[in-house]
Amino acid sequence: MPAASAAPVLPHILRQHAEQAAFLWTVYDRARLFPDENPEMDELRISRLLERLEAHLDGLRLAGAEGTKLAQERFNEFPEAGELFVIRMLQPGADKMRVAALDLAKVREYLAGRLGA
Repeated sequence: MPAASAAPVLPHILRQHAEQAAFLWTVYDRARLFPDENPEMDELRISRLLERLEAHLDGLRLAGAEGTKLAQERFNEFPEAGELFVIRMLQPGADKMRVAALDLAKVREYLAGRLGA
């Protein structure tokens, strides 16, 4: 019996996952950093945003090395905090991390240190 083959990787879908994850991270971080800036961003909306962000990260994780490669390409093209966050969340050992449980101050410090900000 032949071995089951992996599902095909669709680069345009992975690109959407990477772009959306980076964007949603930026929205989430800003909402947490400046909660009074957008009063409509209540806990329900934050929760929904996190679900979407986690889903995009999971899509990239499922693609394995191809997901990480595409996320790196996005960062090379747009070296911004959101893109770097996505790369970090795809590193070995980060697969069990959930965005809601992260220490945002430490994440911001990590991103700023890597981006030279």
